[in-house]
Amino acid sequence: MKPFINTKYPSVNDLRNRARKKMPKFAFDYLDGGCNEDINLHINRTDIQKIQLMPQYLSDFEKSEMKTELFGHTYDAPFGIAPIGLQGLMWPNSPEILAKAAFEHNIPFILSTVTTSSIERISEITEGKSWFQLYHPAEESVKVDILNRAQASGTGVLVILADVPTFGVRPRDTKNGLGMPPRMTLKNIIEVFKHPHWAIETIKHGIPNFESLKPYMKKGMSLQQLAKFMDETFSGRLSEERISRIRDQWKGKLVIKGIVNELDAERAIKLGIDGIIVSNHGGRQLDCGESSIVPMTNLAQKYGDQISIMVDSGLRGGPDIARAMASGAKFTFMGRSFMYGVGALGKKGGNHTITMLKKEVQQVMEQICCQKTSNFPEHLIK
Repeated sequence: MKPFINTKYPSVNDLRNRARKKMPKFAFDYLDGGCNEDINLHINRTDIQKIQLMPQYLSDFEKSEMKTELFGHTYDAPFGIAPIGLQGLMWPNSPEILAKAAFEHNIPFILSTVTTSSIERISEITEGKSWFQLYHPAEESVKVDILNRAQASGTGVLVILADVPTFGVRPRDTKNGLGMPPRMTLKNIIEVFKHPHWAIETIKHGIPNFESLKPYMKKGMSLQQLAKFMDETFSGRLSEERISRIRDQWKGKLVIKGIVNELDAERAIKLGIDGIIVSNHGGRQLDCGESSIVPMTNLAQKYGDQISIMVDSGLRGGPDIARAMASGAKFTFMGRSFMYGVGALGKKGGNHTITMLKKEVQQVMEQICCQKTSNFPEHLIK
């Protein structure tokens, strides 16, 4: 894939503004919003923006190298695409658009259990190099089968989701009818007609569905039946016993996403977990919680030599990636930034956003004379 940038949208904020105009309001609100009063959403941004790096201008310096090794694979940049549920609702075919762009740019793409493309299809696009995030099923047989499918598809990294023991309270989604069961209100129908590009792409690619979960769903479910299915199928709270059983079954690398405290990190290490993604679900779960960058910094200092510490939530652009890496992250993930890109530019959005972020990270590295991504902490102003 030839790197592509649309110069009309040179920043994530530009992409966000364009996506807001191209997406129906219910879809944009689902992507953009947090939970309750959006306090956790905003503190994610303000805390990471406080981090400062020291530039160097008179040092001998040749070039920067963004390549970053993680779990035995060398990626071309220190960031990847975080798992996002219901991607095809926000922009049709977006999981496949982003998976293809991630594969061709050699960065990781994490597929969510509850997004709108299947494990098998994304694995085909990425030649088995995608990661998979598991929402823990209530039934052991469903969990075992999902993991078997992921392993058969070549998935090397499994991410267990920890921070959704219960679904977040999201007032905008409730008003827009995106609860369970979902409602297609007159207001939402009008929004669809006001966004013909989105509507045409939806018709072209079909009504979004939980493709990875189709084998476990009855055909022709009503909305009420779907709500009951989702409620009965998933039991989000993890336990050491549940994690241990997954560790026994899963032969590849195992990561837990959503850990934000030392006690849980220590439990993860004892259970043989390979990495953790410090995350507060993009501010969508606990409005009275910390930002993601604060606990990540503490956990990286204490456990970074024992386990791979990664981070998501609150990162938007290249400077944020640099800030997180300088604070001790081994790797970073973002969700909204990439979905803004697809919402703004459709099938070109993945390539554009990745290319743009690479350029931004490169620019920061050259400003501060950072040769390798592992050297970022040397440039942190403490």
